[in-house]
Amino acid sequence: MSMKLRLLAALTAGSAVLGPVPVTAAAAEPEVYGHRGASGYLPEHTLPAYELAARMGADYIEPDLVPTRDGQLVVRHENEIGSTTDVAERPEFGERRTTKTVDGEPVTGWFTEDFTLAELRSLRATERIPELRPDNAAHDGRYPVPTLQDVLDLRERLSAELGREIGVAPETKHPGYFAAAGVPVEPELVRALNRNGLNHPDAKVVVQSFETANLKRLDEQLAVPLLQLIDSSGAPQDLIDAGDPRTYADLVRPEGLREIARYADLLGPDTEVVLPRDEQDRLTGPTPVVRDAHAAGLQVVPYTVRAENDFLPAEFRSSADPAARGDALGFFEVLFAQGVDGIFSDQPDLAVAAREDARTER
Repeated sequence: MSMKLRLLAALTAGSAVLGPVPVTAAAAEPEVYGHRGASGYLPEHTLPAYELAARMGADYIEPDLVPTRDGQLVVRHENEIGSTTDVAERPEFGERRTTKTVDGEPVTGWFTEDFTLAELRSLRATERIPELRPDNAAHDGRYPVPTLQDVLDLRERLSAELGREIGVAPETKHPGYFAAAGVPVEPELVRALNRNGLNHPDAKVVVQSFETANLKRLDEQLAVPLLQLIDSSGAPQDLIDAGDPRTYADLVRPEGLREIARYADLLGPDTEVVLPRDEQDRLTGPTPVVRDAHAAGLQVVPYTVRAENDFLPAEFRSSADPAARGDALGFFEVLFAQGVDGIFSDQPDLAVAAREDARTER
């Protein structure tokens, strides 16, 4: 057992719920997903952020997909783009600001489905959390909003340049909402994968969603692996809309995991679903989710490790400054020890370094 894991085991040994973190057999080679690119270093969902993630050693780059008014797919964390582009500074689009109900919640701002691709191409990306990532904000205004095709073209070029296949893991955002709005995400995604020769079992593609119904439909159209995302609270929006009382917590019980395995190949739980935290934001010990998911035939790829103190468990923070970097390597080590098959991270270089450390220790 490494010193880091001994420390964590000691810290959690008094837990009345789950006890100490056990040292289990880690995955042979956990894969690293560059979450929205290397978004800890450059504004998320920009081509330079994706390229940096690949050059840092990420196995996959991860674009979130939202549609335009003319049915094209662009990559943004949300369809509301006031916090990730300079649209608020563009007077020609001032009248587009509106309030919509997205997945049951009112959201005010500017929405991709109200813009044509040409209009979105005129915008420039900005850092979403500048208070935590001021260095990223120095790049505001430099990069355009990419399309899914831009990302697939970049993936192909980097694979050739780096001599290894760079995977892509698109997430379908708010699929039920967009289907109801008449601009569904899935048909264009399927067309893009077919057009680029990536809809086959050997393609390095993983398609994700927090909802379940669209993954079940995609299971009939795609030959690539599908990943069911699991939040630490709440329920999939499609289940809520259908009056299904099940929550994400229900889905990660053995019966729910067996159902997921009928249409998906991977499980993407929030890290707190694997390693919960107490009221002081300290780890309490592992849940059985990794073990149970593996028993159901699912690989497990938790999200998202970020190096800033604001996102880390209390044990791994370096100070009270939320923007300062903490001990992300130590947190990676604990997650890898749970036997996960991959990890999403905003700092993929740190995930790669932690994987190398784990390989050396083995």
